Amino acid sequence: MGSPAAVRAVPVNVVLIEPEIHFNTGNVGRTCVGTGTALHLVGPLGFSLDAKEIRRSGLDYWPKLDLRLHGSIPEFLQTVPSEDDLFFFSAEAPRGFWEARFTPGACLVFGKESTGLPTELRTRYRDRLWSIPRSKDIRSYNLSVCVAVALFEAKRQTRGR
Repeated sequence: MGSPAAVRAVPVNVVLIEPEIHFNTGNVGRTCVGTGTALHLVGPLGFSLDAKEIRRSGLDYWPKLDLRLHGSIPEFLQTVPSEDDLFFFSAEAPRGFWEARFTPGACLVFGKESTGLPTELRTRYRDRLWSIPRSKDIRSYNLSVCVAVALFEAKRQTRGR
């Protein structure tokens, strides 16, 4: 998938674990370009990065994206300087992300659309799991919406650092 790159080059990093829907990834990519955020895609991906759909949803911003590819979860985790930089998002998390204290270099980690984060990550990092508050009327939000909500809060907290 390409060589992995360390995560500290930008104030905030967005990480998508095995994304399945190209439109969501394209929207996330556009948000990352607009915020100066690196996007890490952890494979396997559920689509081709060459697909016209990802270019369509990312519009003409996709070539400007700071895109970093990782073949697997362990490969990605090897690039993270400290577990303190990891913030995992799950609809099952016991705490809302308003309580999180994001740090410069933070990695906002999201699971795939159909099943969320793998069980192994939810178990290993249960003390680093955060949710986005929602009413009982829905199971979860769309992935690209979750990324935008969490990313803007992380950017607000880390601005100027």
